[in-house]
Amino acid sequence: MALWAGRFEKDMDQLVKEFNASIGFDVRAYRENIEGSIAHVAMLAKQGIVTEAERDAIVAGLERIREGLDAGTIRFTVEDEDIAMGVEARLIKDIGDVGKKLHTARSRNDQSLLDTTMLLRREMREIERALVDLMKVILDRAEAGTDVLMPGFTHMQHAQPITVGFWFMAYFQMFRRDMDRLQDCRARTDFCPLGACALAGTTLPIDRQATAEALDFSAPTENAMDTVSDRDFMIEFLSAASISMMHLSRWAEEFVWYNSTEFSYLALDDSFCTGSSIMPQKKNPDIAELLRGKVGRVYGDLMGLLTVLKGTPLAFNKDFQEDKEKVYDAIDTWKASLRIFEKMIEAASFRSDALNAQLEKGFLNATDAAEHLVVKGIPFREAHEIVGHMVRACEKKRCRLEDLTDTDLALIDPRLSRSTVGDIGIRACVNARRSYGGTAPAEVRRQVEAGREWLARARGD
Repeated sequence: MALWAGRFEKDMDQLVKEFNASIGFDVRAYRENIEGSIAHVAMLAKQGIVTEAERDAIVAGLERIREGLDAGTIRFTVEDEDIAMGVEARLIKDIGDVGKKLHTARSRNDQSLLDTTMLLRREMREIERALVDLMKVILDRAEAGTDVLMPGFTHMQHAQPITVGFWFMAYFQMFRRDMDRLQDCRARTDFCPLGACALAGTTLPIDRQATAEALDFSAPTENAMDTVSDRDFMIEFLSAASISMMHLSRWAEEFVWYNSTEFSYLALDDSFCTGSSIMPQKKNPDIAELLRGKVGRVYGDLMGLLTVLKGTPLAFNKDFQEDKEKVYDAIDTWKASLRIFEKMIEAASFRSDALNAQLEKGFLNATDAAEHLVVKGIPFREAHEIVGHMVRACEKKRCRLEDLTDTDLALIDPRLSRSTVGDIGIRACVNARRSYGGTAPAEVRRQVEAGREWLARARGD
C-alpha cells in the first residue's frame, strides 16, 4: 500500500496506478528532490522538531539514495507513484522509522513544486548560456558581413539593399529580447514554495526563511494557498520559450529559402543537410526544416499547460501533474535548438556571386532615389510618384534606375537629370543609410560593438 493509504481499505487498481503515476518523468528532478529534503530536515532539526541524530540519519540515507540514483543502482517503478514517494519509501526501508519523520511539516504539493522550480532555475541558466553562445556567433558573423551586400525584403519582394551584417544583427536583437524575457522569468522563480504544505501552512514552528536561504532563494513565497496552485512561472517560461523558438523558426525559414536553387544566397554545410533516398543530386536543408518544425512542440507545451490550468479552482488539483512533461519538453527542445542553430550558422557560407546578381534586380535603390530628390527640395510624396514613373520607364527599357539618361529623366519630369538623382549605386545607397539602427557598414559596426558590450554585461564579465 502507498504511504498515504491509511484511510483506504484496498489498494489501487493496477491500471489506475499506471495512469496515476508520474515517476516516469518526475524522476528527472531527483537531485532537486533530495537537495530540498536535506534542507528541510536541517531546518526541522534547527527548530527542534527532529533531533540532530535523526537529522544526521535522514541526511545520510538521502545521500545514499542520491548515490544509488546517480549510479543507476536504484530504479523506480509505477508502484513508487512519484519521485517524492519513491525517495521517502526507500529512505524508510533504509533507516527505519526515523525516515518517517522526513515528511513532517510539508506536503507533496509544496515538495513537488519545489523540485520543478529548482530544476527549472538550473535549466534556465543552461539556456541562458546557450543564448549567449548563439549571440556571440551572430556577432562574429555580423562583423564579418559588415560590408557584404544583399537584398532586403518586404512582402517577399526586393525592397532595399542591406548588408549581411545588418541581417545578422536583426536576429541578434530578437535573441537579446529572449534573454531579457528569460531573466525576468528566472526572477519570478526566486521564491521558495517549501513550507506552504498542502495549502494552508502548518501549526509546527518551521522557519521558511531558513530553507529559502539554504536552497538559494531570495525569500519564501507569501501565500501558501497561492503557492501550491501557482504555475504562472511555468507558463511564463513556456511563453518565453515559444517566442524564442518562433525567432529560430523564422530564421530557419530564411535559411531554407536562401539555400534553395532559386536564391542560392548561402550554402549550408554538408554536416547540416541530408540526401534523398531516391534523387542522388539532392542536398536537403533538413536540419533547418526540423528546427522550423520544432516550434510546434513548444507552442503545444504552452497551450497544453494553459488549457490544464484554465478551470482549476484553488488550491492544489491532480491536473497539475500535467505541468512537468510540458516544461521538460520545452526545456529540452529549446536548449537543443539553440545549440544546433549556433553551429549551423557558424558553418554556413554566403555566395557573393549570387548576392551581387540579385542586387541588380528589383530596383532596390528606388527609395534612395526618392530621398535624393527630397534633398533637392521636392516633397517626398511628389518624389515618390516621380521615382515610380522612373521605375516604369526602366521596366520598358529593361534597364536599371542608374542607367536612365538625362533625356529619359527629362521626359519623366523636367526637373530631373543624372546630377539631380545623384549617386544611387547600390553600395552608395547602403553606405548612406547611416541613421541610428540603419544598414550602413559604419552603423552596423556600432551595433556589433554595442551588442558585444551588452553580451559582456549579460554574462557578468
